[in-house]
Amino acid sequence: MSRRSNGTSNSGPEQEKATTNTQSSDKRQNKQAQLLAADAGHFSMIRALHLADFITTLNCFCGVMSIFSSLRYCLSPDPSDFTSLWLSLGFMPLGLFFDFFDGKVARWRGKSSLMGQELDSLADLVSFGVAPASCALALGLRTPLDHLLLTFFVVCGLLRLARFNVTVAQVPKDATGKSKYFEGTPIPMSLSIVAFMAVWVWNGWVGEMPSEGGLLSSFGKSDSRALHGVPWGMWGQGEWWAVHPVVGLFVTHACLMVSKTVRIPKP
Repeated sequence: MSRRSNGTSNSGPEQEKATTNTQSSDKRQNKQAQLLAADAGHFSMIRALHLADFITTLNCFCGVMSIFSSLRYCLSPDPSDFTSLWLSLGFMPLGLFFDFFDGKVARWRGKSSLMGQELDSLADLVSFGVAPASCALALGLRTPLDHLLLTFFVVCGLLRLARFNVTVAQVPKDATGKSKYFEGTPIPMSLSIVAFMAVWVWNGWVGEMPSEGGLLSSFGKSDSRALHGVPWGMWGQGEWWAVHPVVGLFVTHACLMVSKTVRIPKP
């Protein structure tokens, strides 16, 4: 989550400087809002975007490409061909690069906007919420309870980003106007789970291990060459509550994202 928001500092000269920056930023935001609301012909919305906003859309692009790559693996006739999985995993850290870069460009050009803040949150939800959950499904977390818990992870990410947009002005700021800490873990920290999933793919820990004979891919195709099943197996196989315990990684991160007491210092 890039730092593309404004606010006031606590006291003294820092507060005056932050107030001045906020006033100039408000003028730029009002100008962009007027451009977006005006009936100014074709592509008027594109003309109203800042350079940082275009970079943010590249973050969303990476997230969508990651999701599509996961779907391509699910449709692949060869479950031992991990090319699409590697692409899915690779697009997510690339999205993180654009997520950090857009904030640096916004501060360098001195242009931030409310639309940029909203774009940033939406792109983060796609790249670091929906994309990791889709990749986990492709890897083999496909029981109904797995799906419910992965959805819980995405919804908590949505709530985390919405809370950030609402409360960012009240979080203490440093001299540059950046918030001093995150409330709850930032949603891009889901890349730590992505790193685990990369290890699974590297070792062929994909799909499900059937009770006897062969190996079962994420979507029921038998294979005996490379797949060894996701780590820790499945609890309650054949039961309505069947679940892969490894999905607990997503549940833990989801709870940390919406926590009010967990505070992560900003770099």
